Amino acid sequence: MCQLLDEDPEVQAEALGMLDMSVLHQGSLYSSTPPAARFVAAILTHPQTFAEHESFFPWDDRTRPLRAALLDWLGQIVDSASYGEDPGSEGECWDEYGDEHDGEDEADLEDELEAIRACRSIRPELYDAVEPILDDPHPDTREAALATVTLLLKAPDLAEFVPRAVQRLRSVLEADGSRRERASAVLAMGAWGQDTTGFLNDPDPAVRACAALAPGCAHLLRATAVLLEALQNPVEADHWFPDALPQVDGWFRFTLLKAVLDRVDVFEDLAPAAMGLIPLASDYTVDRDWGPLLVKAFPNGHGPGQPLSVAQRELLQAVTANEECWGNVGNKFRWLREVGLPEQRDAIRALL
Repeated sequence: MCQLLDEDPEVQAEALGMLDMSVLHQGSLYSSTPPAARFVAAILTHPQTFAEHESFFPWDDRTRPLRAALLDWLGQIVDSASYGEDPGSEGECWDEYGDEHDGEDEADLEDELEAIRACRSIRPELYDAVEPILDDPHPDTREAALATVTLLLKAPDLAEFVPRAVQRLRSVLEADGSRRERASAVLAMGAWGQDTTGFLNDPDPAVRACAALAPGCAHLLRATAVLLEALQNPVEADHWFPDALPQVDGWFRFTLLKAVLDRVDVFEDLAPAAMGLIPLASDYTVDRDWGPLLVKAFPNGHGPGQPLSVAQRELLQAVTANEECWGNVGNKFRWLREVGLPEQRDAIRALL
């Protein structure tokens, strides 16, 4: 691990790659993970971590400071350690974690659970090391620090640190910072259960949308309207953040749609947005766009001879008109069966 502080950036990158594969392989935690995490946390302020280098892994083409990469690595540990954690458990391992490992050797499972407990126990120490870096001069490092702090403060035993972090983020939101930094800050506040309603009228539509995504805004008509407005032009929303935010999985439109589907009562309320999404849909995106839209449009399924509403008809016409939705990927068949629609494109056209 001392090679993380080598004067050669390539040696640093390789050292982090080796560390990742040895104590955090595919998100797994080991008895060696907590001491490694404590070492990494302790060197975050070392001058050598300012060195910029390419990632050791071929699928990651970013060039950024080692400090940012180390923060991301710590965030992965925090994320893995929180898996299956009951928000009211005060850090104890959730019983269902063991249920999902039926058949695993009992001793191995106990070792894994012990590693999880140990990683959870060092979260306050990790937070103390990461929080000051929220003010780092390099934007990539600040973003990585915020992503890791966001994960840390979801832990029930770190709730006391939330007000301190919120005060820092409010100063970011009130400053003339970048869209990406302000959006990440408001997403983090929402994830911690903080009030983001004051940003639903922010001049930046991206910040407004991120504020509306907060669970605390789920019951507000204004927040739902902000999300629907963003989905009216999904291409623009996708390009608000050329690189996905750490808190967002995939295209931003997927996150917007998931929130809207949870909040609107009937499909007709989001039908205009759906019409803007379907031209971007495909076989590969069905699980995150037109599949859930079908379920929303047909909440009780579709029976033989049952008439189609105007909104249902428009949705099916748009889906059957999109060639990209009818390739060789089979995921779509599950969604079509779920709502009682034919699995073949021509059969749906005949229904129309």
